[in-house]
Amino acid sequence: MNATLRGPALVDDTVLPDVLVHVEAERITSVTPIVPGAELPPGASAAERVSGTLVPAYVDLHCHGGGGTAFTDLREEAAAAAAAHHHAHGSTSLLASLVTMSPRDLERGVAMLAELADDGLVDGIHLEGPWLAEARCGAHDPTLLRDPSLTEVERLIELGRGHIRQVTLAPERTNGLDLVRWLTAAGIHAAVGHTTATFGQVGEAVAAGADLGTHLFNGMDPMHHRKPGAVAALMRSAARGQVTVELIADGVHVADDTMRTVLDLVGVDHVAFVSDAMAAAGVGDGAYVLGGLSVVVDHGVARVARPDGAPGSIAGGTSHVADIVARAVAAGIPLPYAVRPGTRTPARALGLADRGVLAPGSRADLLVLDGSARPRRVMRRGRWLDAD
Repeated sequence: MNATLRGPALVDDTVLPDVLVHVEAERITSVTPIVPGAELPPGASAAERVSGTLVPAYVDLHCHGGGGTAFTDLREEAAAAAAAHHHAHGSTSLLASLVTMSPRDLERGVAMLAELADDGLVDGIHLEGPWLAEARCGAHDPTLLRDPSLTEVERLIELGRGHIRQVTLAPERTNGLDLVRWLTAAGIHAAVGHTTATFGQVGEAVAAGADLGTHLFNGMDPMHHRKPGAVAALMRSAARGQVTVELIADGVHVADDTMRTVLDLVGVDHVAFVSDAMAAAGVGDGAYVLGGLSVVVDHGVARVARPDGAPGSIAGGTSHVADIVARAVAAGIPLPYAVRPGTRTPARALGLADRGVLAPGSRADLLVLDGSARPRRVMRRGRWLDAD
């Protein structure tokens, strides 16, 4: 579609009160601030006025599903529905995340998601496991965790056909540092997570090429002043510009004060808000399955079901990145800085140069946010999704 939109817009980290954004086909072709008292630029009088603030659409590095279905279901129609659900809720770019599976199922999942990536429904594949630490496996089946082998890794890369973009791993496992090197040599981002690694072991992984941290704090040993571990190592590396750390800032995985502290210490250029969403996102409480494990969602919190009825490990998120950005704004983070960890930072981390900003040449993925920073409308590839 061709359209000219007019209204407040987030441009270069500033919300300008009156801006023209011109879209042709799938691209933004111009972004023109309107100066009060100056002559109106061409097209201004006929532009479509938006009811809210225009911002770039969100980029989710870590998403397992939503809308009642999941990428881990290993069914193409379920995976496509999960992707469409997150597109409609503002994450117009996302990685499809798999969990720990048997070698055969993991191969099936990668091959299936490569097809969705070919079709442009997802922007790549994220393997969260199976090369994780048993002690910090969370909602991953501990019986399927294993040490990495070059044979298995090469087979998955082959099946992914260039679409595997991120792999979460525990670098302390046997061959863990080799895995970092194998991945980075193939152009795949190695992410430290679900790990018992020491401060020094994380440093070795970063030196070997790891440049992401999977959901900081969750799936790793708590930081202690005499045993800093992965949390401190990842935050230090992020503050130095070596690593981008994911943060599930939904109020369940980390508290709002923790989110604010990380943004202050690390900076918004190296923190990526992620949903880690499972099938319950956008649906509600109930019983679900995640990678073969039974999960119960109660009051919006997903946990692995235990036979004794006691609370199990948190099993992914039930929010969207849009919910997290709105929560950050409600917690006092200015809109430009709440939006960046959901847009520009993850886009840069993945090398998606045409996402995460409102600028000429960028893909026409944008949102209209209301006064509470929640999406009123979503545009993806130059098309309003609510027009379907």
